[in-house]
Amino acid sequence: MYIVQNAWRNVFRNRGRNILLGCITLVVIAATVVALIISNTSAGIIEDYRARFGSEVSLQPDMNKLREQMEAQVAQEGTGGPMRMRIPQIPADQYLAFGDSEYLQQVVYSAQAMVNSDDLTAIDAEKGGGGGVTMGGVRSGEVFEQAQGTTYMFKLLCGAFDEFSDGTRELAEGTMPENANECIISSDLAEANGISVGDSVTLTSELTSGDPPLPGQESTQEVTDITYTLKVVGIYDDATDEYGEYMIENAFSNRRNEILTSFATIVSAYIEGWDGISINATYYLKDPEMLEAFANELYAKGLDPMFNVATDFASYNSIVRPVENLKNIAFVFVIVVLVIGAAIIALLASLAVRERKYEIGVLRAMGMKKATVGLGLWLELIIVTVICLVIGLGVGTLAAKPISDFMLESQLAATESAAMPGASMITSSGPASATGGIAGGPTLSAGPVSIMGGSLRSGGIEPLTSLNASLGWDTFLEIILVALLLSTIAGLISTLQITKYEPIKILMERN
Repeated sequence: MYIVQNAWRNVFRNRGRNILLGCITLVVIAATVVALIISNTSAGIIEDYRARFGSEVSLQPDMNKLREQMEAQVAQEGTGGPMRMRIPQIPADQYLAFGDSEYLQQVVYSAQAMVNSDDLTAIDAEKGGGGGVTMGGVRSGEVFEQAQGTTYMFKLLCGAFDEFSDGTRELAEGTMPENANECIISSDLAEANGISVGDSVTLTSELTSGDPPLPGQESTQEVTDITYTLKVVGIYDDATDEYGEYMIENAFSNRRNEILTSFATIVSAYIEGWDGISINATYYLKDPEMLEAFANELYAKGLDPMFNVATDFASYNSIVRPVENLKNIAFVFVIVVLVIGAAIIALLASLAVRERKYEIGVLRAMGMKKATVGLGLWLELIIVTVICLVIGLGVGTLAAKPISDFMLESQLAATESAAMPGASMITSSGPASATGGIAGGPTLSAGPVSIMGGSLRSGGIEPLTSLNASLGWDTFLEIILVALLLSTIAGLISTLQITKYEPIKILMERN
């Protein structure tokens, strides 16, 4: 107890020296607090981004390979007639197989089927349908009708349904479709047909096999009918633009006629190699560096070599890279501050021992052991450090937010200036946002995925503009450990200095 009381009194007896030591310690602790807060916050943001979003990948047809293949086919057949360049189809079973990969953080599936129903009258049914080989409707205010063919009044869709997140659609009653053979419909469609939650509707469509007939030729396509019997489990209010970006207004293009269901429901009627159901998948890598490995895996699983696998590396970097740079800068800053701070504090502690040689000699002459004297000096450093720790935590926490925002802004500017136009997509035998289609070939997208006018989208992610830099428990504990480390290093230096002095010699030199 005497040692503690004496250490406390000595802190205030030697105010000048301890104030200088405290100022240095305070600067080191405050700077460490700022750096650790920025580093830990950045690390959390990076992990959170990777965990929730990953790096979007895409499957893109290689037009050069397709052209070479077409030219080789023309040369082989010896025909001088025109050849149609067709993008290979990606079967639904391949999309599902591609999604089973250790390199992926997330897979978002979406699908569409064009359907009709005897149970429902479509909104704007008088304008005709569409979606098939031929269609009718209203264009520039004029009603028109082309040659007769299979037309559809409704779309059966599944996907992310981002409209429910951005507020343009809202569930009015019931629940979202969670199980197979469940669906939700717009309140406009429900009111027009007297449909309530719990009712069932039957939807019909067709799947076709083979190429569509050319003008003047007889059709050789095979057609098979499919039927969906769905239970209405919810009704949603719809504030989206009825026709969106469509130039033609008809029942099929009216978004109030979209029937939303699950992926399992739509693909239950899919037949491999047949058209009529469009399937898309968006893949997200855990890390863009996994692109080549993921691409090799896709080719091994049967991806047509006419496709390149690519990732939007620039978009990923626009969000993650500035934060990673910030984290690295903060980490280096912590190391530099600790090394320089520890050296200065150790020097001041060593000089303090030299100034207190007589005091140490008297204590040793009274019979106090070297370890006990060293413990007293270490307790003095601990008291000074604790006071600086309390002040430094407050100062560092307040300064962390503006400093982190300033540093992030400079990193964002550096990232933008380093970005090269047209270099956003990194292509390999692997990763990227794989978006493709079955009917008529893949639907390609390097950014947000859209299906038939944008009814299903995987929303874009905005780059970070500020960090929510705050003092967490992990940072708090790290700061305490740093403070104890600094005071312990200084205490060890002081103890080593004490071992050099013999009490009799110190007192004789004093006389």
